[in-house]
Amino acid sequence: MAVSELTVYTELDKPQQRDLDRCVHCGLCLNACPTYRVLGLEMDSPRGRIYQMVQVAEGAPITPSYVEHLELCLACRGCETACPSGVQYGRLIEAARAEIEARLKRPWAVRTLRRFVFSTLLPSPGWLKLAARLFWLYERSGLQRLVRSTGLLRLFGKLQHLEQLAPRAEFPTFFDAYGKVFPAEGTRRYKVALLGGCIANVSFARLHEATVRVLQKNGCEVHVPAHQTCCGALQLHSGVRSVARRLARQNVDALAGAGFDAILTNSAGCGSTLKEYGELLEHEEAYCDKARQFVEKVRDVNEFLASLELNPNMRPLNLTVTYQDSCHLAHGQKIKAAPRKLLRSIPGLRFQEMPLADLCCGSAGIYNVLQTEMSMEILTRKMECVNATSAQVIATANTGCMLQLRAGVALQGRGQRVAHVVELLDEAYR
Repeated sequence: MAVSELTVYTELDKPQQRDLDRCVHCGLCLNACPTYRVLGLEMDSPRGRIYQMVQVAEGAPITPSYVEHLELCLACRGCETACPSGVQYGRLIEAARAEIEARLKRPWAVRTLRRFVFSTLLPSPGWLKLAARLFWLYERSGLQRLVRSTGLLRLFGKLQHLEQLAPRAEFPTFFDAYGKVFPAEGTRRYKVALLGGCIANVSFARLHEATVRVLQKNGCEVHVPAHQTCCGALQLHSGVRSVARRLARQNVDALAGAGFDAILTNSAGCGSTLKEYGELLEHEEAYCDKARQFVEKVRDVNEFLASLELNPNMRPLNLTVTYQDSCHLAHGQKIKAAPRKLLRSIPGLRFQEMPLADLCCGSAGIYNVLQTEMSMEILTRKMECVNATSAQVIATANTGCMLQLRAGVALQGRGQRVAHVVELLDEAYR
């Protein structure tokens, strides 16, 4: 992969004036912003960041301070829900980061690492399986237990938290299901495709299998297309738009025109990006129409299942469950009712709403790796909301949120279990 792919950039990639002009600086976004709630600084609010983008658009230089304020943003898009003017902040922050990526000269080691992660590791089943195998050996060899027992990680605060956040490797990986078709139970009502993503294929393989089973129970013939790839969400959020476009083209080629009733994902962050392929590829003549057709079929699995008349043959689950809104489902895709509807459909399950359920947990893709201190502060506040309920289970709809909340339970919880909404449905059906 050429080094230049990370910095391919056009004038269309930077924040557009029409989007910047939508902000009337009313301040209603402030309380919806996790970083502003922690720091109370105008420059670390959506309004303040847009003001800085305007200054750069008018010719101000890209300074280290500008980069710091924009990189501290979680891109959770809670401000979009709060905004009365319809500011598309997610589009603005992604464009601003693309401009930074193109114009900022990062150190050689950082450029090399970013190129490997975004262009090589995440889109490659081979590299992901190798990484999973290495981490599996770290866990099973006893080295992880030894490292934790010595207390060495406590000497390095960030490293301790990163180790807590590291996903577990699950074998067999879901890559083994690529190219397979899983028949519907009973009469086939729908033909659907399931996207596996990237890291989720090795760290949430059992979640993917549960998703397949729940879909089968509800009359879906589930296809796992062989030539699908990473959705490009992490690349897009990090300003690496050229790689995101390459991955989007591959997914469109693999799935568009295959006659699916729906293209499904169980990860809200992936779904938000998949639904924006039309914007990402709108200026590519060969793909703009196909991308729009692709987007018309994309559904979050909660959104899709909640639209069906669910198979009622479930056993009761004697559980008290609360729900943490995944930001890119609640704010990016505007879906809040569907997961709650599914949870309430499970016999015996007691649903308990948590305070500030739609405020970010601090995961935000790889934010918890790059901005660990802020991420942990936001997680602490989220766990206070979780612990205010009597829930035994924290349900959510995004794999990144699941990792973050598991770390929160380990650090500050009361033994709660973290589960995807679909996993609870699968338990009820089984």
